[in-house]
This record gives sequence, structure tokens and C-alpha cells, in this order.
Amino acid sequence: MGNDKDKLVLIDGNSIINRAFYALPPLTSSNGLHTNAVLGFTTMLLKVLEEEKPSHVLVAFDAGKVTFRHEGYSEYKGGRQKTPPELSEQFPLLKELLQAFSISQFELAGYEADDIIGTMAKLAAEQGKSAIVVSGDKDMLQLATDEVSVLITRKGVSEVERFTPASIGEKYGLTPAQIIDLKGLMGDASDNIPGVPGVGEKTALKLLHEYGTVENVLQHVEEIKGKLRENIETNQDNARMSKQLATIYREVPLEFSIEDVAWKGYESATLAAAFRKLEFKNLSERLNLGAADEAMEAESAETASHYEVVRVEEAGWGVLTEAFPVAEAVLVDSVGDNPHQSEGIGITIVAGAKCYVVPYALLSDKEAKPLVAWLEDAGAPKISYDLHRVELILARSGITLRGQSFDVQLAAYLLDPTEADPSLHGLLQRYKLAPILPDEAVYGKGAKFRLPSGEELAKHLAAKAEAVRRLQPHLAEQLEELGMHRLYYELEQPLSIVLAGMEKQGITVNADALRELGAEFQRRLEETTEAIYASAGFEFNIGSTRQLGEVLFERLGLPVLKKTKTGYSTDAEVLEKLEPHHEIVRLILHYRQLSKLQSTYIEGLLKEIRPETGKIHTFYRQTIAATGRLSSQFPNLQNIPIRMEEGRQIRKAFVPSEPDWTILAADYSQIELRVLAHISGDDGLKEAFLKEMDIHTKTAMDVFGVQADQVDANMRRQAKAVNFGIVYGISDWGLSQNLNITRGEAAEFIEQYFLAFPGVRRYMTDIVERARNDGYVTTLLERRRYLPEIRHSNFNLRSFAERTAMNTPIQGTAADIIKLAMMHMNEALIERELRSRMLLQVHDELVFEVPADEVELMKKLVPEVMGSALKLDVPLLAEVSFGSNWYEAK
Repeated sequence: MGNDKDKLVLIDGNSIINRAFYALPPLTSSNGLHTNAVLGFTTMLLKVLEEEKPSHVLVAFDAGKVTFRHEGYSEYKGGRQKTPPELSEQFPLLKELLQAFSISQFELAGYEADDIIGTMAKLAAEQGKSAIVVSGDKDMLQLATDEVSVLITRKGVSEVERFTPASIGEKYGLTPAQIIDLKGLMGDASDNIPGVPGVGEKTALKLLHEYGTVENVLQHVEEIKGKLRENIETNQDNARMSKQLATIYREVPLEFSIEDVAWKGYESATLAAAFRKLEFKNLSERLNLGAADEAMEAESAETASHYEVVRVEEAGWGVLTEAFPVAEAVLVDSVGDNPHQSEGIGITIVAGAKCYVVPYALLSDKEAKPLVAWLEDAGAPKISYDLHRVELILARSGITLRGQSFDVQLAAYLLDPTEADPSLHGLLQRYKLAPILPDEAVYGKGAKFRLPSGEELAKHLAAKAEAVRRLQPHLAEQLEELGMHRLYYELEQPLSIVLAGMEKQGITVNADALRELGAEFQRRLEETTEAIYASAGFEFNIGSTRQLGEVLFERLGLPVLKKTKTGYSTDAEVLEKLEPHHEIVRLILHYRQLSKLQSTYIEGLLKEIRPETGKIHTFYRQTIAATGRLSSQFPNLQNIPIRMEEGRQIRKAFVPSEPDWTILAADYSQIELRVLAHISGDDGLKEAFLKEMDIHTKTAMDVFGVQADQVDANMRRQAKAVNFGIVYGISDWGLSQNLNITRGEAAEFIEQYFLAFPGVRRYMTDIVERARNDGYVTTLLERRRYLPEIRHSNFNLRSFAERTAMNTPIQGTAADIIKLAMMHMNEALIERELRSRMLLQVHDELVFEVPADEVELMKKLVPEVMGSALKLDVPLLAEVSFGSNWYEAK
């Protein structure tokens, strides 16, 4: 057996990425790429690399659907469903990431990954090297020898079980070679290997313990009694063929040697860039990928620009008098993600060739009054990074920031909303400017956090502030060149001030009402628990997946839809499909919903109420979603579930901040479909909105070919799913999951939709072609999204980019419209000197608090302003409601 320096790790790429896809919840990057399978695979890979410390690594993939096994059995793997596009598009991402790891990968037409791995394992053993095989498929156990260990994934991909010939003997009473016989007898539904009907693992093991091999079982079939003997006699050929199909071929004609897959580790900068693209920030931090470049970056930072660092606490406040008239940039640095709670570190003003650094704690000094006056002077322009955050941090010290003129972060986001690293450090790299040390390298993270002081801190703050000054002209020039000048200066930048005002205002939350609702949820949880016990006939741990699986599938005999390595799957998708089969399933789904409402929203929101104001102050981010939508954080008020009544009731706790005031909510009606009607110019869609028809009924009429009075609730539900699915570029697989129908039926729905609305098909064809020519798409307000993958040779990456090209102009324009509405509403409130306040934006909804004497005016003013936010070929409609709380205002 080889030593640790000669250890070959062989990974079954298809098996592991499949398991990761189904084991991890859906995850997408900010530009919409699905990444959960790649993340799961990478987590497993890092664990294996760290624990095994291999000298050679190879990831093998299946090259296609047809292998040499199909020559003898055309139905091999015939029962498998088509790979969902959400998984398919991740294969090229994984292969790119493996390149960044400097890990070899291989596939060969006509063979499976198993065969490549089997051949490599055999070669390794012959050359005295040890090998580790990593897979989710127990077929691989046949490869185990004294030199070859097999790691089989458990619980998705997070855990593995190591098998050697000894452990296989202990667990199954078999040798590795007999694993093939096991498969020959019991078959494998996932690969469509027939085996012998009626023979499961237990029976197959019993037969092999007695007879040893498939061949011996067949020779002694007369010794076997009853139905089992009949099944074996009838299916002898199937048993032999199944064993042959399950046998891993170990003579694949490889185009390389073992030395060609030697692994000497990864290059930090290359892997860091790959992780940035996928937004695997936690993995990047775990590997400390930035550390290797710190020395180089520190050296470059010294030569980035010639400036002098002036520490005001040493030089005296008087030095700032020379700074204010020529100040170009200001940086307010803080600790903490939530600006409503973060602590200020320092303020840096860049003026000429000097950077003036003021410790934040000194803002309370009497001598700081001139600095405060400058910060509040609307005539003194302020360039910074994230002016929105700066305004909120200063507001906590009683300072009102004015004169915001340019936000480096916001401008960079507009220029490329899919940029993986929008930090100052990342932006300097993007524009090929001399870098600075990233904050993590100076402060550390988590338990390693260390806030430097004195000269060390001043130098870092000055470098960041000076970087803002260097970036500003590049960004401003590019905004002008790309025709995004108006979008930035007339919408996004002034909107950030409006958002900050809303956040500082906050929304009042009745904590007692939340607690009462929490008590009611707890009572319903207890009632639901008792109902579940009654339905099952006994008590069990509802939160235990294992116990719940036993109850549903063994005690109650419900159909098994999906299994995991550890037992039965009881995820939401499975339970929703099982709901018609037994009352207990509905109860369990309700139990889970109530549990989440209780923990995430009741307890979560109570923690976010500020004691000094009795309000929740969320933080709106303009620079997160690639479509231009706002994101809400600390807490996320856009995620309060309103599809179920219990979730809607949470809104009862959101109340006006003053007596006798009212909460007023205005919601755009089907804004994205209206935008689609305008952009596509489809006559049918436009007619529906111009005649104020119900768009889902109209779609059902056209797709099903019926009159309005013949459209039933199910038709309308399916039409609604298609309508909104089209907007989001849904695939037939995605629609089939939403409606619980076959992919063929879903594809037919989509085709019928395009026949009914040919203008939509024409738009989608044209926008993809335009994106292919230009490399990007735009909204009606010239918001831009780049799509480099639209010309990619890989089908899955290209398809994803095409879907994004179709839906970005729709979603992005809808985002622009609600932002315009917020700007216009803010102006209307100021111009009319109204006391009403705009408090929240949630998706397509604006929420206000209104004094009694302004309710009638606001009921007319709000829909009027929202309806005229942007002129379209179809009317924009905002529906208004009001009440004593947010719940009643819906």
C-alpha cells in the first residue's frame, strides 16, 4: 500500500453534484445563477482534500446518455427523468471551479464515470498507490481492496461513510466482488436494472450468504421454495444481465497516466476569483484566500497615490479649516452590518494631497462643531462609498448629512449589477487601479476581529477615502458614456436619500400584539400537535425526519416519493404531493408553517423593535438585486408570508405612530404583466389591460379555447402560473413542479400561451438576439445587465443567459417604476406640505401612515402618482386600502 504522498482521490462528479442539488435548498447568486449543487460539491471536496491530503486528484464525469451498456440493454437508465435545467446549468460552473482548484477532470464517450474511476483505481493499486473513491453510489463498493477505500456520502453530501473490504464484510456479510451479485439479484430502479422481481436487499443478502454468487443461486434454484423460486427461474437472464450491467469496467482506454492527475494544490488568487464569481464568501473566508496577497497589496497601497495622512487628534481641530473649502471625498467607517446599530470608527476627509482622519468618538467634542456643520452643509458636495449607510450612521449621532453628490458603490452597481466583489478593494481591481488592503485583512472577522488604533487605523481609513476619490472620475465618466447618467443622478442617488428618511422614520410595531399573536400561534401549535398524534394513533417527535418518515410510510403506508441516504424524504415538496392521501399530511404542513411563523417572525421581529422608538427600522439596499429591486434587511420586511392567513395576521402589529392616524397601503396590480404588454406590444395582452379584463381569465380563455364563463378556478390557477412563469423565464420543468403536472403537459401549456400571445414570443426571440449582439439588455430607463454567457458554447449556461435576457427588462422596468413612484410621492408630500409619511416599500406595495384629515386626499393622490410614474401603452393601476393597522390596509 502506498504512503500518504502517493494517495489518489477519485470523485464521481455526476453522483456527488446530483446529491448536492437535491440535498441543499435552492440557492442563487445575485445575478441569478443556481449554485446550491456546486456549493455542496465544493464543501464535500474541501473536506476530502483536508482529511485525505491526496497527492493526485481526478473528478470523473459521465460523457453522455449512451454507453457501451446500452448495446446489450437499450433500457439501461431508461427510467430516469430529464435533468432539471436548474441542475444542468451548474455542471459547467462546477467544471470551471475544478479548473480553479487545479484539479484534473475527465469524461469519455461511451463510458460512465464509474468505469473511469474503476480503471484509475486499478492502475493506482498496480503502481503501489492507495486510492480513495468518493461517490454516492454503493455500486462503487465493488472497487474496495486493501489499497482502495470507498467513501459513500450520507445525509446529502455533508457526511461520508468509509468502506473497506473488512467493513463491507461487517455490514453486509459480503466481499466487495459480491456487491455486483447483490445488484444482479435486487436490481436498481434508479439505473433501470431489472434484477429479479420480488427480491429486495434483505432477500438478496440471504441468498448470497448461502450461495455466494448469482451463478450459484441459479445453479441451486431447485433448492429454493415457493414464489421466490418461480421468480428466479423466470428471470435468470435478467439476473445475469443485471450483474453484468452493474459490473464496473476497469479497462477504459485512458488518454493520460496517473502522474497527469498529480495535484499540488490551488493558486489562491485564481480560486478566490472563482469563489467571488459564485459568491461563496464563507468558503473564501474559511480558506483565507486573501491572505496570500496581503503583502503585495500593502506594498501597492503605498504607491497608489501620494497623499499625506493627517491625524486630527494630534494636529488639532484647526487643520480642518484648510480642508473644508477643497474637500473632495468623505468616508465614514463603522463596525457592524446594520447601520442602525453599527458603531462609527472614524471620519476621513480627502482634500488636495491630504487625508484628514478624525476618530468617530471625537464628534461629540465641542471643537467638532465646524466638522458637523460641514457634514450638514447642502452646498458642500460629498463623494463617498455608500452614502446611504453614511447618512444612517451619522443620524444616530444627531447629524443630518446633506450635499450628497456621488456614491461610488451605487454608481459601480449600476454599471455592473452582477459584480461579484463590489467592495472598494474589488472596485479598484475592476478598474485596474492600485489596490488597498480589504477590511477583513485589517480588522479580521468574527472571533479574530481586532480594531487597530492610532496611526495604523488612520492609514487604513485614509487609503480607503483616497480610493473613493480615485474611483469617482472613472465611474462618472462611464455612466455618461453608457447613457446611464439620468438613471443615476435623477433616480438612484436621490432615492437613497428618500430611503434613508423612511428608515430613520421607521414603522411602529405593537409588541404586545405580536406577543399575543405568538401565544395564539403556540396554542394552535399545541392543538395541531394533538391532532397529528390522534391521526397517527400515537405520539412521536414531529420534528424528527426519521420518526416522521416511519409514521408516514411504514405505519400509514403512504407512497414513497423520494428517499435519501438516511431514509425517507419528508421535505415540503414531498408532503405537498402526499397531502391528498391522508389528513395527517395537511396537519404536518400546517405545523411546520406555524413553527416558522413563531420562530422567524414573532420572535424575530420582537428582537428588532428599538426600545427607544418602539419601531422597527429596516435597511433598504439598492445594490443587491441584479434586476434593480430593493432588498430589505435587519429585518427583512419583504419576506413576511402573506399567502396564509396566519402570516397576514402578523401585519396587525404594524400600526401608526400617532393616535387617530391610519395605515394606508397601495399595491401595483400585475405590474410585470403590464410591463410585458408594453414591451412586447402584444395586441391580446394590451387589449386585456385596456379593457380592464382579469388577465388570468383572459389567458385561460385563449390557452384553453373557452369563453369567460367557462373558465373554472383550476383553469385560472394554471393560467396564472403560466403568466407569472413566463415573466420569470420559467422552464417546462419549473412549471411542471408548480402545477404538479408532467413536463410534457407543462411544455404544451407554454406553447399554447405563445400561440395565444404571439407578440410575447416575438419579443423573447428579439430580445435574446439583441442580447447576443450587444452582450447586455436594458430596462425602459436604461438600467443595464450584462450577459456574457449568452454567447457561451455550453448549452446550459447559454440557456440561462437567454432566460435572463427575456425577463430582466420586465422585472427591471417594474423595479424602476416603483422607485419612480417613491420619488414622485416624496415630492408630492413635500410640495403639498402634507404630514402623511411614506414608511415602507414591499415588492410592488407602498405603505404610508396618514392623519385623519388627509385620508381622503391620500386615497386619491397615491394611486394617481403611482399610476403616472411612467407612461406605458397600458394603464398602471395601483389599488389603495387603509385601516388601523397594516393588516386592515390590505
